[in-house]
Amino acid sequence: MAKYVFAYHGGKMPVSETESKKVMAAWNEWFKSLGPAVIDGGNPVSKSTTVSADGVVDDGGANPLSGYSLIEADNLQSAIQLAQTCPIVDHGSVEIAEAVTM
Repeated sequence: MAKYVFAYHGGKMPVSETESKKVMAAWNEWFKSLGPAVIDGGNPVSKSTTVSADGVVDDGGANPLSGYSLIEADNLQSAIQLAQTCPIVDHGSVEIAEAVTM
């Protein structure tokens, strides 16, 4: 089986404890539904900084990363099917890339 990085884009941090509980419950249910496919549930991330030959930009870019996970799947199509049920797809996106073994 291959490993895939799920990079989450969009969404926002919950503004209330009630909203936070609702969001966490949705993510926990999703991870539970994936079962052993979840290698590392990952974490949300803070504001990103981009470093390139042109310099440093700390605005997060046009579509900043909001979190990540490491998932195991038979192939890209299977990974896509898992990502389509992710809670963030209602208001953001999941970028999928196979983690290449070196």
